[in-house]
Amino acid sequence: MKTVIVPVDFSDVSFNAAVYAARLITGHHGVTLLLYHHYSKDSEMQSAEQSLTGVKQQLNDKYLVNIETLAHHGKDFIEDLEKAVRHRSADLVIMGITGRSPLGQMLIGSNTLKFAEQRACPVLIIPEKATFRELKNVMLASDFKNVYHSTPSSPIKTFLQTFRPKLHVVNVDPEHYIAISESYTKEKVDFEKMFSDFNPEFYFMRLFDIEEALNMFAKEKNIDLIIAVHRQHSFFDRLFNRSGTTKKLSYQSEVPVLVVHE
Repeated sequence: MKTVIVPVDFSDVSFNAAVYAARLITGHHGVTLLLYHHYSKDSEMQSAEQSLTGVKQQLNDKYLVNIETLAHHGKDFIEDLEKAVRHRSADLVIMGITGRSPLGQMLIGSNTLKFAEQRACPVLIIPEKATFRELKNVMLASDFKNVYHSTPSSPIKTFLQTFRPKLHVVNVDPEHYIAISESYTKEKVDFEKMFSDFNPEFYFMRLFDIEEALNMFAKEKNIDLIIAVHRQHSFFDRLFNRSGTTKKLSYQSEVPVLVVHE
């Protein structure tokens, strides 16, 4: 991991995401944290650059992290952020989920979820109430369907290799009984092969409510971060569309969610 981008709008929530990012990569030498601000009016350039410098200074006063800033003039936040990701070959984007006002919550939250749906790079969503904790336990949520071809093992492995947490693989399905089916057993074997270097532990939960099950597991196992694969038309796709499940998981959860793409 070499470059992490954090979009900031100078709200408390985006600053919290920047603090989380700084603490996350502290001690990981060679990683650059890029503070990114998007503005649409030429008159905002100077204030944007000054504000970015101020945020950089606040972080540098507390954390030993290599920080750069980018004030980007443009019309479309999502497209321009994607360009920044490509130009900087970013490995990760870290974004807060709400803004400082009802309007800000709508705009910032919407942009976070919209960008998380793109395939530019993995996106780490930092809920408003989240505070940084060392990554000791990470949960990977999976629907256990064709995992060999649908699980983006490369970005997940990069993340796991960087932070070396304990990996908990969780599946939620109301059809689970005492023993998992033959098809689930096969998918489990494939999962074990893909992530053999990380000695994953597996959990199969017989519940109907995905969000409730994941939150319950996160609390019981002291999960510090949730990894979920964004697959179109999949069981877990509901986690990342702009429906009620996303709002409950991302807006109310205290656990960051890492979105990776199939």
